[in-house]
Amino acid sequence: MNRVRKLIHADEIHRQGITGRNVTAVIMDSGICAHPDYMDRVVYFKDFIGKKEYYYDDASHGSHVTGILGGNGIMSSGKYRGIAPECDLVHLKVLDRDGTGKMKDAIAAMDWVICNRDKFNIRVLNFSVGTAMDDEEEEGRRLVEWVEKVWDAGITVIVAAGNMGPQSGTVTIPGTSRKVITVGFYDEIGKENVRSRQFFSGRGPTSTCICKPEITAPGVRIVSCSNLKSAGRYYSVKSGTSMATPIVSGAVCLLLSQRPWLSNVEVKMRLKSAADDMGLPRHQQGWGRLNLLKLMG
Repeated sequence: MNRVRKLIHADEIHRQGITGRNVTAVIMDSGICAHPDYMDRVVYFKDFIGKKEYYYDDASHGSHVTGILGGNGIMSSGKYRGIAPECDLVHLKVLDRDGTGKMKDAIAAMDWVICNRDKFNIRVLNFSVGTAMDDEEEEGRRLVEWVEKVWDAGITVIVAAGNMGPQSGTVTIPGTSRKVITVGFYDEIGKENVRSRQFFSGRGPTSTCICKPEITAPGVRIVSCSNLKSAGRYYSVKSGTSMATPIVSGAVCLLLSQRPWLSNVEVKMRLKSAADDMGLPRHQQGWGRLNLLKLMG
């Protein structure tokens, strides 16, 4: 995460005292372990899968995503600090140990987010999940409808483009929504850079000719919080749009901690104007690469 923070200029923003304080982000994922990097800022946890009362993550995905967005890096002396290390966190477990989930649980979680927006000062929803179902199918339409309901409630919804590229038309649902912010990833490691054959981030256009993704962020070999019980160590490495998405969500937390009056539409437009064009096709890079200095300027 240290190289990622330098690449998008997060460290410079942190040195200005902007760390995501007073902003709450919701992560809908596979759960969280009791990791020291973020546990003191988890204001609520709800398990829509097993209905358990205690924190757990039987897939490790949710802990990793949470650490990218809001880990403070305390167990690595700051080396693996996340993007918004002082934001508050809500985790809603909607994925099982295999990383799969049911539509009813995702909908119930999003309904909870809307109902509890004001209680927890929820400003951001991170959904590092996607399905390859046809968005003309009923379940696909319902998932898109619900992320848009959350967006219409004034919450900035940030979702993954999926890892089914590099062919066109491979953005997963609900990343096909015209309202939400869909995040792709690029490989910033090595001379091959984004033109690497490892670039399998989902690409647009959607079946309704919507340009997707909106923006890209680092997503290859990202170090973040592990599921302590299964991994036996504090950090692990993962790749994909699931990792790029919380980088953007963390950036939005930083922006909203500095400018809490911004609407989600205004946040989206600021992301657009602040992106670095990488000279790649629109359906691959979106507006370009996240640049925090421009975003916060």
